[in-house]
Order: sequence, then C-alpha cells, then structure tokens
Amino acid sequence: MSDDLIYQIALTRIPQIGDVHARLLFNYFGSAGAIFNSPRSRLEKLEGIGTVRAGHIKSFRDFSSCEKEALLLERSGTLPLFFTDNRYPQRLLHCQDAPVMIYFKGNADLNAARMVGVVGTRNITDYGRMACSQLIAGLREHGVTIVSGLAYGIDTIAHRSALEHGLPTLAAMAHGLDIVYPWANKNLAERMLTQGGLLSDLPHGTKPDRQHFPRRNRIVAGLSDALVVVQSGITGGSLITASLADSYHRDVFALPGRIDDEKSKGCHALIRDHKAELITDAADLICKMGWDLKQAVRSQSQRSIFPELTEDEICVTGQLNRQEMDIDELQLKSGLTPGRLAAALLSLEIKTVIKPLPGKRFRLL
Repeated sequence: MSDDLIYQIALTRIPQIGDVHARLLFNYFGSAGAIFNSPRSRLEKLEGIGTVRAGHIKSFRDFSSCEKEALLLERSGTLPLFFTDNRYPQRLLHCQDAPVMIYFKGNADLNAARMVGVVGTRNITDYGRMACSQLIAGLREHGVTIVSGLAYGIDTIAHRSALEHGLPTLAAMAHGLDIVYPWANKNLAERMLTQGGLLSDLPHGTKPDRQHFPRRNRIVAGLSDALVVVQSGITGGSLITASLADSYHRDVFALPGRIDDEKSKGCHALIRDHKAELITDAADLICKMGWDLKQAVRSQSQRSIFPELTEDEICVTGQLNRQEMDIDELQLKSGLTPGRLAAALLSLEIKTVIKPLPGKRFRLL
C-alpha cells in the first residue's frame, strides 16, 4: 500500500471537491499528497478553489478510512486506476467530468481499439431482445468491446450476447464493486470477470442509490467510440446516456421500431431530432464507423502510394492506425504542438490518407 494511493483515494472524498476540481488541483500541485500538504493560503488563491474548498481540504482527517479502502482493494483483487495511470481508460480523459479514480476488476483492455456502448430500456420486448442479440452477433469479427451498465433488459442482453460470441464486455456500475445490482445478474457479472470486467468510480460499500446512476451513464458514454440505443421509451437513462455521448463527441446511433411502440419512441425521437443516426444492423454500424474489413485492406494499399510522409505525418498516422481519434487526443498522444498538428492533418487530408469526421475526429482512409 503506497502513500500516493491513500492520498489519491482521499482526494475523491473531500466535500465540495468533485472530479473537475480534483483534476485542477492535481495538475497544479503535481501529486495528491502535495495538495493536502500545501498551505491553505496557496490553495485559496487557486482559481475555482477559494476559501470554502481550501477549508475542506485542510480539515480533511479521515485518512484511516482511505487506508481501509486500499486494503479492501488489495484483498478483493480490485485495481485502482488514478487518471494519470496509463492503464486508465484514455477515452475518459477527454470528458470534462471524467472520474479521477476508476476501480476495475477483470481482464479487459480498457483502451481497446474499438468500444461500442449498447443501452436501452429495462422493460425489454421480444423485438428488443432479438435486435440487440443480432447487433452484437454481427460485431464478433471486428474486435469490438461491448460496454453497458449491467441493468435489466437491454444491458443484460448486450453483456450476455457479447459473452456468447466471444467479445469482451465491460459493465460500468452505479455502486461499489463489492455489490452486484441487480442481484439476478450476479452469475453474469462473475462470467464477465474472465471475458471483460466491471468498473466503477465509487468505493467499496457504496449502494446503488438513485443519484449514482447518472455517474454510471457518463462512464458508459465516455468509454464508447459509438453508442447504440437499441430500444427506449421517450424518457429514461438511455436518452441521458445518449445525450452525454453526444456532448463527448461520440457517434450516437439508434435502432428504429414500430411507430406505435412506446418502447421505441425514444429511439425515434433521437433520430427525428438528429441526435442519433438510424441503423438497422451491425453492418450499418460497421460501415458508418469505417470498420469494414475489406475497406481496411484497401486502405493499407492506398497508404502505400504515399510513402514520403513527413515525420509529423508519420507520427499522426501511427496514432490513427490504432483507432479513430479526436484532435485533442491526437495532440496529447502525438506530442505535436497545435500548429504542427494542424499542418500535418491538412496535408494528410489533401493526400487522402485521413478523413475528417464530425466532432473534430479523424480516421485513416
């Protein structure tokens, strides 16, 4: 057990210090320990912190519970991932409200090349069950990790279908990882530990209270390259997750249903209001995301026509060879200045090596 981990856990427990303020503090002071050991006067001067939050930091004394949490994590085989850890889900780093700490159990790659979130109603119909199962079956040859929330209905079918077709699947939880909710999914959750995993930003002992579910939804949205709403009423958590995904510049899709089906009205509203693209099966999703295997082979041949790339262009294509990225992630991973990156992207677009996408995202052609 390291002092760094104790301080990192403590940082998540200070009143009125949420994830945004915690990242601001860490980026300024360089470590969680330095935040707690900094003079109050220095904390107060930091923009966004002020007198009240500085007071909460300096009055925090509950380090013993943080030590207990660290011991529980070790004994339960739970991996704590602070946002500076290279194993932390890098997609989340581009979400303003990303958790500074993620707790993870399982064997999945949290930074896999392709992640698809699948969400929908808890009150699933036969149509929703069939549509969800067929969608995931169609993704089995494309190296996709399925992300959902382990709830009844669409979430459960998404996780089960992923396991059946050999795809890794991740569940974002609205409680501590020592709890499974709903209890009926306990066996499913245990199976996922060997073909995916469970993750949460909430510590051991946290119950699945109502206010925790939006926190879970933002993780599902932030982890996903594409979010698919399979079946949803006109209100509910699925539409909240879709809205979050859109705000994070993720691609959002929805499956249509009958025009008189109450459980498809949410999907129809997303499509009507241009908040989601209509898809009918996995082939549509694969095409719209540029994941077609034949297209990938053609792209490799096409790129060989342009062997004389600059050093900056090689750097950018090297990053995009693994996955589609937005401009902020490209700058972070390439290490290029904004000016050099912009020049490289423009040149690569002219050479038809990359394709710009909505939300300032890019992928190889």
